[in-house]
Amino acid sequence: MTHHDERPATGRHPARLPARAGARARTTITRAWPWLRLLAAVALLVALGHRLGADAFVAGLRAVDGWAVAAAVGIGLLTTVAGAWRWCLIARRLGLPLTLPAAVSDYYRGLLLNAVLPAGVLGDVHRAVSHGRQAGDVGRGVRAVVFERGAGQVLLVALGIAVLCADPLTIPDPTLSTGLTLTFALLTVTLALALACLSPKFRRAARTTWADARTGLVNRDVLPKVALLSAVTLAGHVALFLVAASAAGAQAPTTRLVPLAVLALLVMAVPLNVGGFGPREVFLAVAFGAAGFGAAQGVATGVVYGVLALIGSLPGVFTLFRGRMRRTRRSEQLQVRPERLDQPREHVPALVG
Repeated sequence: MTHHDERPATGRHPARLPARAGARARTTITRAWPWLRLLAAVALLVALGHRLGADAFVAGLRAVDGWAVAAAVGIGLLTTVAGAWRWCLIARRLGLPLTLPAAVSDYYRGLLLNAVLPAGVLGDVHRAVSHGRQAGDVGRGVRAVVFERGAGQVLLVALGIAVLCADPLTIPDPTLSTGLTLTFALLTVTLALALACLSPKFRRAARTTWADARTGLVNRDVLPKVALLSAVTLAGHVALFLVAASAAGAQAPTTRLVPLAVLALLVMAVPLNVGGFGPREVFLAVAFGAAGFGAAQGVATGVVYGVLALIGSLPGVFTLFRGRMRRTRRSEQLQVRPERLDQPREHVPALVG
């Protein structure tokens, strides 16, 4: 009896077709996700402009004056040095060489890229990968930046929850909002743990990350210093928000603006923005309107904050050019090495192709 091959004419096994289709779908989604985030941020800004008009955005741009610019540069220097120092502490504990001047330079460059590129995190990605390549361990370099940024976010989330619990005037129903926040955080952690338990790849990554976290962050030698530097950085961001509110003409006491600033910083962590603009302005419009300060005033404050944050990161322009010149000189030194007089000359055939 002759057995006929019932496979499709293409020669592909039928069971592999759904897997390949699923892989192509995942690849398509992965490639489209940055553009979808960009479109979502643009849609938020367009909807806000349609609702309030362009006057609030224009008023925010006109409100930036010399005093606000000087304050932004000074505060930016403080927060950048504090963040770079925090990065140095963690990286050195992980065995990665990093000096404070080099960290400040790279941090400025990362902040600038975060401010001018979509999503707001590409500068940190570049900083992590670049340092990891220079140190010879990209994975550990990435984890060092993740720990450094994560430490600041943990402090910000904790302070945000405290604001929601302690300030009933900021949110109409703080008890409900706090409960929803805690529930969402619990569900997120539970889902992450479930994925880590189900996938061997996630389990290996979790073990490696936790081992590096215990070495570089979660210990009594590093954690108090990192917490202090994170507090300095957070205080600088809140101070910049107060400068922005003052420049925009917000008639509100500092005790009311500080909670709004903390919650606005939390909203800015959402990766749906165009150079930082998007969810921040929407939140401030709603929050300022609910607090009785006017939605347009909130939008103007958000615009001023975004402009001042960009100004504070502008020293990163010099680090971009200096880094390129340094790489060019290093490449030239590797390509052309003068021979000593007492060294025998070597005749090496040229490599073609």
